[in-house]
Amino acid sequence: MLAESLGVGASLDGFQVVIASIERIAPADLSAQQRNAGMPSTWTLIRFEVPDADAQRLANAWAEIVEPGWYVDFHTSTETFVVFAERFFRYTTSEPMGRAEAVAYGRGQCIPESQLDWP
Repeated sequence: MLAESLGVGASLDGFQVVIASIERIAPADLSAQQRNAGMPSTWTLIRFEVPDADAQRLANAWAEIVEPGWYVDFHTSTETFVVFAERFFRYTTSEPMGRAEAVAYGRGQCIPESQLDWP
């Protein structure tokens, strides 16, 4: 999760989250459209863990607070969740069609191909 992807005043409450790491990164692949929209050139990457049982509820909550033009991805032992503003995709990790649908949606949100790189 990128901290910068959350809207001002956003809050995630009621989840048992374990922070695995926090890292500051400078993406090398910001598009002109992203720069023109004011996307920051330094991001805060937060790797986290939540119980698998909370995954669906977390995806719903994130869809309400992630800003347009960003996404959050996370995984259970068997599923991948890709969350955009007001929408998320959930698919079995081994299902290429589910991933393709999420990638296509991300492209439609003007996210550069190189950033649609969740595992």
